[in-house]
Amino acid sequence: MKNKKKIKKLYDSSKDGLSSELYSFEKIKGFCHEKNDTKAYGRFNGKTVIITGAKGDFGQVCSKRMAEEGANIGFLDILDTESLAIQFKKEYPDQIFHSFQVDITKEDQAIKISNKIEKKFKRIDHLFNNAGYQGDFSNTLNYAVEDFRKIIDINVTGAFIMLKTISNIMSKQEPRGGSIVNTASMAGIGATPNMIAYSASKAAVKHMTVIAAKDLAPFDIRVNSISPAYIGPGFMWTRQVELQAKAGSVYFSEDPEQVASQMVNSVPMRRYGSINEVIGPVLFLLSDDSSYLTGIDIKITGGD
Repeated sequence: MKNKKKIKKLYDSSKDGLSSELYSFEKIKGFCHEKNDTKAYGRFNGKTVIITGAKGDFGQVCSKRMAEEGANIGFLDILDTESLAIQFKKEYPDQIFHSFQVDITKEDQAIKISNKIEKKFKRIDHLFNNAGYQGDFSNTLNYAVEDFRKIIDINVTGAFIMLKTISNIMSKQEPRGGSIVNTASMAGIGATPNMIAYSASKAAVKHMTVIAAKDLAPFDIRVNSISPAYIGPGFMWTRQVELQAKAGSVYFSEDPEQVASQMVNSVPMRRYGSINEVIGPVLFLLSDDSSYLTGIDIKITGGD
């Protein structure tokens, strides 16, 4: 039995003190409800996709959608992802799945794992550069420097390390090239209160995407990003709602139920988006359907 790396979890549950409440809404709430009538199929048959943050909500839904469309997948996370690989091998026996545990903020680890990935899959066609950390919710006056550094290290430096490492492989393989999608956020565009570190980090990811798109186009590599807004239900939605309520500000109620309502009622569609509605645009940007798009950011907001 191979040894597992003992890596501290990103989130401190005792510090956050989150409840089990979902703050969910009836599916009939709002407008322009989610539909699946015209989903694409088979775009990634035989292709290899690397998904960072594979154990998170976005990572797991993206993995499922990618597998349904025929992809081979490398699951990367700071947590052990072997259970994902085992599960997917059972469900999709004709495809290839491997798990990799890595701290993306460590360049030596990223290079070592990426070389292993290349050997196992022979090539890398797509990267969903998705791993991230939401951080504390606190007024700028009180925001902990330690947490600020942690967010920048993971969301900016870590994303850059994976972008650089995987694109180096893509630029040298035959045939060369590939497509990359970075996870940014509307927090980086709208500058969400009580989230100075996270918002700054996601603004950096958005601009890093544009620069990388220009740098990597001559190597047949496309780089785009997504900026989701209010997405739920799930761990990140509950955490955002409850910690904004606890942070105390003139912008949100101290009642988390009211915070959830404030958030969705600020959206023209009057609802939050589903995780699946985030991953749809990710697959579009990774696929050949977006072959003339690079350096763009898709805002997944339910309307500006």
